[in-house]
Amino acid sequence: MLRAAAGHLSQVIRGSFGVTRVAAVQAVRNSSHSTETDAEFDARYEAYFNRADIDAWEARKAMNDLLGMDLVPEPKIVAAGLKACRRLNDYALAIRWLEGVKDSCGPHVNTIWPWMVQEIRPTLTELGVETPEELGYDQPELALKTVFEM
Repeated sequence: MLRAAAGHLSQVIRGSFGVTRVAAVQAVRNSSHSTETDAEFDARYEAYFNRADIDAWEARKAMNDLLGMDLVPEPKIVAAGLKACRRLNDYALAIRWLEGVKDSCGPHVNTIWPWMVQEIRPTLTELGVETPEELGYDQPELALKTVFEM
């Protein structure tokens, strides 16, 4: 309550002296925004994953950054990430990458994920990587049935 009263008092004092924060707000609103096109974005991540000297931390960081964005990566980026996992000899990371991409499909997983698997199937076959569904990871192994399933 004291904090609310102090905040209200500071607003009254600022208003009486004519002090405003408009300049600071305008500076933040007018800060530079990225003007990168979708093609440039895809090329940047594809080139990042295709680096010969990429290490495990960098691959995980890039994958985490991509999965944290509000987008589904293009199949060429997913394929480049899978090839980076092969160069790092990290099969588990490849499976987690595919699980993350599937999760980023959101409510449209039934339409986007089959298309994604169709597009990256040649890479999956070339690298010997199976999808999470082919490994049985889409169904829990030891889960108990709920009362609604009995």
